Amino acid sequence: MKMAWILALFGLVWGGASQAGPVSYDVDGQGFEGFYLGSDKQAPLVLLVHDWDGLTDYEVKRAEMLAALGYNVFAVDLFGAGVRPTQMEEKKRLTGALYQDRPRMRKLLMAALGEARRLGWRLDNVVALGYCFGGAAVLELARSGADFKGIVSVHGGLTTPPEQGYKQTKASLLIQHGSADQSVSLKDFATLIGELEAAGVTHEATSYSGAPHAFSVFGGPNYRADADAKSWQRLTEFLSEVTKG
Repeated sequence: MKMAWILALFGLVWGGASQAGPVSYDVDGQGFEGFYLGSDKQAPLVLLVHDWDGLTDYEVKRAEMLAALGYNVFAVDLFGAGVRPTQMEEKKRLTGALYQDRPRMRKLLMAALGEARRLGWRLDNVVALGYCFGGAAVLELARSGADFKGIVSVHGGLTTPPEQGYKQTKASLLIQHGSADQSVSLKDFATLIGELEAAGVTHEATSYSGAPHAFSVFGGPNYRADADAKSWQRLTEFLSEVTKG
């Protein structure tokens, strides 16, 4: 979705006192464009990380749903301003570049958090939420030891790079996985649970029967309403639990 359409949607949904809009920022000379929604600077913040399509209408819808529950939302851009790939090879190239440069991935995620700080939002009550590629990215934040209340990966990549681990993790983790996911295996799911348990990380991991990869993407070929509804309910409960107070 082009940013003009995002703004049009914001105008329909957030006309009034709430704040919403695109955020342009630079990281090492490259331009990025995320967006934000919120009405209370003291509310908990959800750092929302997109899948390999880039920041599109799917993230806008999820941000809208979260903001309706009272959260501030900052949707991260990890690809660059205007970079919203539609071809498979381009998606693989963009995500592959960040998988090969984990320090860069972390830097881009933390730069977005810095923009949230610039907006005046409190950063002591933050949850990172990612879908698919974004789910893998937020686990990078977990392993980095980011001082967040919670980290949620929804049908995300779950493998841990050989040189990394969860010994520094501070946040509570929620992992939501589709049992029928052919991109991320049940073996990957079980291995991650073992790693979290061995590292003493507070975590919860759920596998939804019959749910394929990207089961929560509205209108997508893999969308499963039952798994989406169950995962969203638990996600909202988790957010309330870890951000209270």
